[in-house]
This record gives sequence, structure tokens and C-alpha cells, in this order.
Amino acid sequence: METPRADVVQDIRFARSADGVGIAYAVHGSGPPLLIDACWLSHLQFDWESPVWRHYLVELGKIATVIRYDERGHGLSDRGVTDHSLRARVGDLEAVVADAGLDRFALMAMAQGGPVAIEYAARHPEHLTRLMFYGSYSGAEAAATPEELQLLAAFEALIKVGWARPTSEFRRVFSSMMIPGGTEEQMRWIDDLQLRACDTETAVISRAQRQVSDSTWRLPELDLPTLVIHSRGDQMNEFHHARHLAANIRGAHLVALDSNNHVVLADEPAWPVFLHEVASFMAPDRHLSPDTVADDVAGQISPRELDILRLAAGGYDNDAIAAELFLSVRTVERHLQNAYAKLGLSGRTARTAAVARLLSRT
Repeated sequence: METPRADVVQDIRFARSADGVGIAYAVHGSGPPLLIDACWLSHLQFDWESPVWRHYLVELGKIATVIRYDERGHGLSDRGVTDHSLRARVGDLEAVVADAGLDRFALMAMAQGGPVAIEYAARHPEHLTRLMFYGSYSGAEAAATPEELQLLAAFEALIKVGWARPTSEFRRVFSSMMIPGGTEEQMRWIDDLQLRACDTETAVISRAQRQVSDSTWRLPELDLPTLVIHSRGDQMNEFHHARHLAANIRGAHLVALDSNNHVVLADEPAWPVFLHEVASFMAPDRHLSPDTVADDVAGQISPRELDILRLAAGGYDNDAIAAELFLSVRTVERHLQNAYAKLGLSGRTARTAAVARLLSRT
């Protein structure tokens, strides 16, 4: 794993959610903003030197300004919280967006963050350039198998019995499912993270409320560039959840990682694949940030239409745009026609005029 550079630092801040709960978030890196929707277990400071997470933070910080936060009741956020409903968690994400001053950004949902990200994307499409899911789902019980439902019930019993024990035998069950390919050092770190992230009561209450959070019904409403990336052998959230997301979000691209780890580790072949896919997906945001887009373009057309116009500006024809964005040529043509109509353009020169407006501030 890469040795942390002395110049890689994070700025920890605090936002106040609608119900008054304090949400800790951290900012590091440079480039277009990438907001990571909180996963189940996190601790902003403990994660920073993690043998499990550190490579994510270092590498993602090279391609984006990364904003991540601790869920309510977890990590550096306010503890002793009993409301972990979908409504409250979406409010937390909205609070971080507002406090960080984000206007347009990419959103990555990790693990249990999926329903929150979907709900946010449906409510605030104007803020998002693109959407990613990593090891996630639209609902914990959406399309769950009978075996998965039995496992969810067993997990609750394990948490109640063994979460706070000084020895880690019970917590190791979760650690071994998260990173079955991990070293003993990495397993111990996950064991310790569980204790540091939250207490037993919060683990039980928050998990129970997350299990019934389901945004599946919102999936057909989403129309923005979407990447679904998931380990084939993920034991925490099985791969069929990824197929379900990709099948129900218009134009979503699915990448299957050759890994059994819920959290892909730095020394396995799947890690450079993950990083390449995310970097490629973020490339349009890096090459042409929203700040450089003319107001009459950014204010009217959708993120998907913007992506298509960006590629058109780069000299791509419709066939090449379709291949790049994993769309049909007919879908590309439909998005272009919609963009032209919104901009009041028609005729043979519509494409050239739309591109010219896009580039007018570059």
C-alpha cells in the first residue's frame, strides 16, 4: 500500500442537519467535487490511517476533491441518535452539501448509502453531474433471497451479544465477510473500527432502520450518467443487488470486479480496475468543470445531455458518443434533440451552435 504523503491532509468540518444533529465531514484532494455517501461503519479520523481504506483516500484525492462524512450516531458525528430513517439520512446529506457549498458534483454511494443517494438524486437532479454505486443497493431487502433475510436476522443477534465485548470473536464475523481476503492486520483494523464507529445500541437501531429503507421505486426517475461497480463475490451485499440497480436505472453501466472483498484491497488485481473505472467515469467532470459551462447551457439541460455535448465538443460523432456512454445511438440522438429544443436551436447548425455555447467560457 502506498505510504501516506505528508502533503495529503484532510479538513474536518461540521454541518447541522435539519433536526439539529451534528454531522462531521472531511474534505481532501483536488479537482471536481466527489461526495461519498456514508457507508455503515466509518470514523473520519480513524479511517485516515487505515490499512483497509487509505489507498482509496489517497488515490481518489488525486482525481477529485473528496467530501465524505460520518453517519449520524457514528464516528465524529453526534452520538446517541435514535432517528436513522431514510428521511433523516437524506437530510444529513443535504446538510453536508449546503455546508460545503457544493453546487454541481458527482455522488458515490457506498454500501448502505444507496437508498439515500437514490432519494437525493431524485429530489435534486440539478446538483448532480453523475452517480456511482459501489457495493451498494436500492434497498437491503429489495430482491433479497430467503438466505439473505435469514442472515440479516442473525446479524442483529450477533451485534446484541458481541459488539461491545473486549475480545473480537463476534465482531470478526463481520470483518471476515467484509474482507475475506484481508491480512490479520486488516481484519483487526475492521474489528477495532466497529467499536470506534458506534456503540451497540446505535449499531442495532441504525441497522434495523437501514434495513427497511428502500428507494427502489425511485430508480426509473433517474436520468444521469450512472456507474454501478461491485465485487462478484461480495458477501455483505451480494452481486445481484448491482444487477438490479443497473437494470433499473436508464443507461447505467455495470462493472463486475473479480474480488470476494466488499472493500477491494490495495494489493489485489481488482483495485486498479476499480480506480480506472472511477477515473474514466469522472473524466468529463475533470476536463470541463461546471464552472466553465455557459449559464444558458448549465441552467437548462440535464447532466446526461451535458455529457453528450461535451463529447460532441471533443469531436465525437453519435456512434462514438454512444459507445463511450454505453447508450444506443438512438438514445444519443434523442438527448441531442432535447438539448437543441431547450436551447432554442434547430436545423443543420444546431449541433455546432450548442457546442459553441458549451465552450463559450472555456
